[in-house]
Amino acid sequence: MALRDAVMAALLEGEASGYDLAKAFEASVANFWMATPQQIYRELERMEAEGLVAARLVEQERRPNKRLFSLTPAGLAAVRAHLTGRPSKPLALRDELLVKVQCLDVGDFDALDAVRDEIKERLERSVAKLARYERLRARLLDGRGEDEFFAGAERVGPYLTLQAGLALERANVQWAETALARLEQRAGRR
Repeated sequence: MALRDAVMAALLEGEASGYDLAKAFEASVANFWMATPQQIYRELERMEAEGLVAARLVEQERRPNKRLFSLTPAGLAAVRAHLTGRPSKPLALRDELLVKVQCLDVGDFDALDAVRDEIKERLERSVAKLARYERLRARLLDGRGEDEFFAGAERVGPYLTLQAGLALERANVQWAETALARLEQRAGRR
């Protein structure tokens, strides 16, 4: 999947500035795609040049003018083509922390402490993401149960991807807590 597909998915929610898209990535799309604001801005420029998005300038009095982007008919066609295109590749996990964990048993207790600290940081980030995703879930449901939401929602894709993000972060929390407990046991054997 290309960044452009994720940008188009975010623009399905409606017109947005590059800044708005960066925040949207952080708040919702981040559960399945990561991008820096600079990458998003560069991609928007390319997409505009290719006619996939249109931009309009909004003049502001006390702040710099901003450009709002929206999908063009060609952009919507590209979204449809992406949906029906080649099958998606399976998730390819590349996790630097897991490489470090794999290498732990070299007898270096300083390394053990450093990796343990990294796992604690990951745990904290995952707990924070879970809280953010739960707030988004509550906002999407808007007081409805899931069955009621699915029966009446205009778009269910954002909720389904949010569920995947929630499951991933719950798994991260569970793994980190287990790994930390096991490493504590190991450190106690020093």
